[in-house]
Amino acid sequence: MTDRTAVVLGGSLAGLLAARALAPFADRVVVVERDALPTGPQPRKGLPQARHVHQLWSGGAHALEELLPGTIAELLTAGVRRVPVTTDMVALSPRGWYRRWAESAFVLPASRDLLDWVVRERVLADDRIELLTGTEAVGLLGSDLAVTGVRLRALDSGAEHVRTAGLVVDATGRGSRAPAWLARLGVPATEIREVDSGIAYASRMFRAPAEAVRTGFPIVTVQASPRGRRPGRGGVLMPIENGRWLVTLYGSRGGEPGAGTDDFLRYARDELAHPVIAELLANAEPLTDVSMTRTTANRRHFYERARTWPENLVVLGDAVCALNPVYGHGMSVAAQGALAVRNVLGRKGWGSPGLARSLQKAVSRPARAAWELSTGADVFYPGATENGPNLRDRLAHAYVDRLLYTATGNGRIARRVTDVTALERGAEVLLSPAVLLGALLGPRRPQLTRPPLTTDELKAAGVQ
Repeated sequence: MTDRTAVVLGGSLAGLLAARALAPFADRVVVVERDALPTGPQPRKGLPQARHVHQLWSGGAHALEELLPGTIAELLTAGVRRVPVTTDMVALSPRGWYRRWAESAFVLPASRDLLDWVVRERVLADDRIELLTGTEAVGLLGSDLAVTGVRLRALDSGAEHVRTAGLVVDATGRGSRAPAWLARLGVPATEIREVDSGIAYASRMFRAPAEAVRTGFPIVTVQASPRGRRPGRGGVLMPIENGRWLVTLYGSRGGEPGAGTDDFLRYARDELAHPVIAELLANAEPLTDVSMTRTTANRRHFYERARTWPENLVVLGDAVCALNPVYGHGMSVAAQGALAVRNVLGRKGWGSPGLARSLQKAVSRPARAAWELSTGADVFYPGATENGPNLRDRLAHAYVDRLLYTATGNGRIARRVTDVTALERGAEVLLSPAVLLGALLGPRRPQLTRPPLTTDELKAAGVQ
């Protein structure tokens, strides 16, 4: 008799969405999580990156809504604002300021605490899904042919027990131990690639000026350049729920921001390509100290290329493809990966031969798209890889650079670039004849010489 129990390792966003994807096909889904999870939109111990800017691109938001209908409406009710891109985004790229073109895609800028809580409440409302906290996985059961369950350990007592399963999902994030577990089962090692820009993050929460909250304020970003003599430095001001601005500053090797509160505004003013973020923060009230992280490397496990892959196992989210958070793709890839799991199960059925390999290949597709976007830029940071960018990297970067330059003065090209960045469409749209011609001709309008903030927006933020 086929075991129709699924065990999902990891209770963060990727794991919860995977549980939701599995629930229609399984008799029972057990989500295993190390930490005690909060009962509201509060911080949790095992998610230090939650203190930094998060955004859900529209490609991920659509996947989230397919998995959990009504979630976007609940987030909007909770104070999250749907931000049209680039209409409500003020962005300085390495090739100049973008104009605020008509909407192509959108983002949902929310605190990670709120987003996780809304998703967690909706997922766990399903009686088929059980949450087991204070427990960690210590190994897989089975062989190189098939996984039959997991070995678990209670963190309070150290007691171990086994849980059999017809499907095991590893959604344990960057710290996934899947490579070691698979090796113990005799599964040959798969290719791993890492592109580490060396970027460090410093983030701080502010109370936004009341008028800026009342009228709605755009996202403001000053992007880093991976090429040049100086280290890359950038920053993002993200308006989130409850009248707050979450600000993340970042820099690559030799140009990292400091952890001190006094250094935060100085870095925003003196180190970025434009001081607009510092100017906006002059009238905002700091609510927190500075939070730091250096865990920003891109790391991808190419499990979909494995010569052999055991039945009943799939790895998704950051456990298969961890991305530099500066591009904001991690949550969207997790949502699209979970939706891919649901769609494959709907086509092939539970327990069908070769299901696990089909699932792993499906999960790899959204991961591949985001990986190419992230590493296509990060590979140019000094020391990001052992050998530096190859010829393909250089040719692709030269074309993308031309597109970004064109997008500063061509709305049609800007919208196509945004479609790809938002994970709404694949990068192949950037090779269409119309886009190739647009890139050849360049921008149609002159470049902006200052941030495209309106007089009313500057007044609302208290900027003279």
